[in-house]
Amino acid sequence: MIPERHRLRLMQLREEIRRHNYYYYILDQPQISDAAYDILYRELQVLEKLYPLEELADSPTQMVGGGVASGFTATPHQTPKLSLDNLMGEKELRSWLVQVATRLGFQPELVVEPKIDGLTIVLNYQDGVLQRGATRGGGQVGEDITTNIRTIGTIPQWLSEPLTMELRGEAYLSQDSFAKLNEERRIQGEPLLANPRNAAAGSLRQLDSQIVAKRGLEAWFYSLDWSMTPWATTQEELLLLLEKWGFPVNPVRFVSSNHEEIVAWCLARQEERHTLPYAIDGLVLKVNSFSLQQELGETAKAPRWASAYKFPAEISETKLLAIELALGRTGVVTPTAILEPVSLAGTTVSRASLHNADFIASRDIRIGDTVLVRKAGEIIPEVVAALTELRQGDEVPFVMPANCPECAAPLVRAVDEAAWRCPNRACPAQIIEGIIHFASRDAADITGLGPQIVQLLVQNGLIQDAADLYTLTQEQLQALPRLGERSAGNLLVAITASKNITLERLLYALGIRHVGQRLAQTLARSLGSLAKLHIISEEELTAIPDVGAKVAQSLKEYIARSENQQLISKLEQAGIKPVYHSQSSLHQAIFQGQSFVLTGNLPTLTRQEATKLIEERGGKVTSGVSRQTTYLLAGASPGSKLDKAREYGITVIDEKQFLVFIGKQ
Repeated sequence: MIPERHRLRLMQLREEIRRHNYYYYILDQPQISDAAYDILYRELQVLEKLYPLEELADSPTQMVGGGVASGFTATPHQTPKLSLDNLMGEKELRSWLVQVATRLGFQPELVVEPKIDGLTIVLNYQDGVLQRGATRGGGQVGEDITTNIRTIGTIPQWLSEPLTMELRGEAYLSQDSFAKLNEERRIQGEPLLANPRNAAAGSLRQLDSQIVAKRGLEAWFYSLDWSMTPWATTQEELLLLLEKWGFPVNPVRFVSSNHEEIVAWCLARQEERHTLPYAIDGLVLKVNSFSLQQELGETAKAPRWASAYKFPAEISETKLLAIELALGRTGVVTPTAILEPVSLAGTTVSRASLHNADFIASRDIRIGDTVLVRKAGEIIPEVVAALTELRQGDEVPFVMPANCPECAAPLVRAVDEAAWRCPNRACPAQIIEGIIHFASRDAADITGLGPQIVQLLVQNGLIQDAADLYTLTQEQLQALPRLGERSAGNLLVAITASKNITLERLLYALGIRHVGQRLAQTLARSLGSLAKLHIISEEELTAIPDVGAKVAQSLKEYIARSENQQLISKLEQAGIKPVYHSQSSLHQAIFQGQSFVLTGNLPTLTRQEATKLIEERGGKVTSGVSRQTTYLLAGASPGSKLDKAREYGITVIDEKQFLVFIGKQ
């Protein structure tokens, strides 16, 4: 029997890791460092190993992270795009090398390549012509970003040979392009991007390919995942072939079967990584021979013949000069460390996350302390600990203020939360942050309405909420500093265009607590219109997939507040009355609440066609089999998913049965 505290910790870890996967893979907004994520992931692995009966097919340790973001079409891959297991430190690196050699009975030749810190892309060529570009997504299905892929100048649109194949690479921004992009954002008053990886991922997920074309994205290619012809027998041969066909291939690589040579090369690259013109967060080790790769095989999530050696988090010492408090749109007051500038991971750092008051208290971090700051994977830095042995006696303990630093309202804290919040809905800082969020790219997407312009509008009394944006005039905008006639005109055009906002974007734009982009999509599909939110009960809300009691309560509390009712009324008066339009409305929702997994090759339908037919009828398609799966739609060569479905007692259907279900046969 598993102790209750361990069972609860398992549930907590899975939920937390899924949430961080969503922020990292879907939103491109990592909330914690790579190192912190790896600690959580390792803890989950240990608990699942201790209690194997508690291991679930849908656990984050059994699945590839990612998914399909709203605004993009789902597109299936020819072969699963697995992720890699991570090796942390020299000891794990050596252990993995021995493990591979033990499995094979000898030390195989390995190829070691840089692990580019960008976004994985998958290209499909038909008879030598680029047909489709996609993200990796959840491994089985990615996002169709073909139009954006075509803007990357180093990717060939046509090949000199009539090749039909699917290959994988990494799109990235060079350090120079990243610095240039952030400088442009700074000038425009937009928030700076944390790292090149976020910048590359965010660029490729732009719905406007003209924006993508200006970003200067590049790509390296390293894997031929599917082809009509077996072109190479080793990874090294393949890299040379890709280069010959016109694909950019990273020249930095090392081939050896000697463990000591491999370890020495990895450690040397770790020291030299900041001299490269692009960001890397580790190295990828692969068995060179494809036949040996096949012999070693793979798990449901990762190959046994390859692994990623992750560089350790960099840590530096510096002085904590002060602690500033920032107020978010939901009223959360977040402490930020103001540091004596220090070089860390190739950049100068002067600010770092302190998470919350409990974090500061538990580590006894004081103003004036010498602190350790780390930055893993080029993500936002965080304070790790205070070096208490270096204290001089004049350090000042941090005390969370009793009142909001912006409006002086008494701060409150929920019993089950670490965050302190300002409950005053009229708090100027919350109003500003809420409008900034409303205008952001994933919400109303009002181009040109950056944080500084929003501050000017609020401070000059021109707007009090997001709905007031639609009452602004050319004369009012022109009178503001930094806004001339042309800029004011462009901003008005962008504000007017945002009236066409979809229901899912509006639900996200309203800033309702716990409602992110994915949940907004689910709610829009279920509600159909904003008016339904006024009359639906909490019980009905919790019946919607992914809507728990906490989310349902948050939604009802939001709609019950008079200021929110007034905001929605003003938006409607401005002409914003979105409803959800979906192909599923054209069909009876016979698969509502049901989950499908596709496997094997269907006789007449592509995976994309089958997915569309399911989603049009209210169903959901997932990449991995779990106990929550309703049907496995299986074609020829179904693989291990069929075995797992049978093990769980899941109904297995073929294409003919599926077509009968939907009335197509």
